[in-house]
Amino acid sequence: MTLGAVPSRTATPRGATDETLMRAVRDGDVSQLGQLFERYHTRLFEFLSRMTGNRVAAEDLVQDVFVRILKYRATYRDDGRFETWLFRIARNARADYFRRAVPMDSMPDSMLDQPADGPGPAAQLEMGRNVARLRQALLHLRDDRRELIVLARYQGLRHEQIAELLEIEVGAVKVRLHRAIAELRDVFRQLGDGDSICAVQTPALFSSKTPPAH
Repeated sequence: MTLGAVPSRTATPRGATDETLMRAVRDGDVSQLGQLFERYHTRLFEFLSRMTGNRVAAEDLVQDVFVRILKYRATYRDDGRFETWLFRIARNARADYFRRAVPMDSMPDSMLDQPADGPGPAAQLEMGRNVARLRQALLHLRDDRRELIVLARYQGLRHEQIAELLEIEVGAVKVRLHRAIAELRDVFRQLGDGDSICAVQTPALFSSKTPPAH
């Protein structure tokens, strides 16, 4: 049985908050993990595929993240957002993957395709002839800069959430994100012939504005 198919034993409403569901999991009702899986597996896949450059590994890591949630459920605390705690676990799973994996020099662009059951916040950006070049440019960035862009622009995390996740100040997030976006823009230009660059310079990615709350 997959994690997404865990049957519910309780009457926890489908509209319950992530935090309510996770508290139930922590307190022993692990059946509620199924709802959290439904809500987050697509976003986790998107994050992990962009960070690893490997679709198959990303699928395995999504499962690994939810196994870790079960294993470490007692460590979940009530004073934070579940989303931030979840992405901290995902970052640790990714770090462990890279410690075990043989580095990849290149990979087909299709490995970074969006999962079929739901596009991310930057779906409209990744269209047309700039798609492959933008993904390639993202993979050329240093790991920590790529992660900032993926968290802020593709996952839509706010600066405050990223600061908590990375254990740095909000001001540092803004500065580092600005530099990462500037570098991404430069790499994008270098990889192409320079035409149609304005078509991808949208607030969704190539700006340093705070993403909207969600």
